[in-house]
Amino acid sequence: MSSSGQALESIILSGQVMNIKEMGCLLIEKGISISCCESCTGGLFASLLVNVPGISEVFDRGLVTYSNKAKMEELGVKKETLDKFTAESYEVAEEMARGLYEKTGSRICISSTGVAGPGAIGDNAAGNMWIGIAVDGEVTVRELKSGRDSREWNRIYCTRIMIHEVTKRCREI
Repeated sequence: MSSSGQALESIILSGQVMNIKEMGCLLIEKGISISCCESCTGGLFASLLVNVPGISEVFDRGLVTYSNKAKMEELGVKKETLDKFTAESYEVAEEMARGLYEKTGSRICISSTGVAGPGAIGDNAAGNMWIGIAVDGEVTVRELKSGRDSREWNRIYCTRIMIHEVTKRCREI
């Protein structure tokens, strides 16, 4: 395993960093269905979620919609939105979460998009990311600015915040 892979594994396995099990148990106990669509996190959220025993009771699907084409075809993100704001934007995170909710009907639908790095994309620095979350169709977006240029660190950071946001919503339902 590469040193990058070892670092990722140690962070994922650390209960202090990511509490995916708590989130998964809340989803299962409360019978809350969930779907995700990921761009900058590249499927990391879904990959962690499927480690929770019994998650198939509530986890409908996870999509990696990395390209603009995938965002448009799978989630209904508008070409105009992509052209005006770029794929790495608040507006796209919002349309991704809304589109996933309309497609799946899952009570919680979460999206990720942004610049994992290294390097900026246009005016967006590495570490500028957005999480869209639809709960029963109501969409909110959270902006993240990690200030880091590490692709691995930014993917993990964004996934960690996704887990936190879903856990928080589960407690409110």
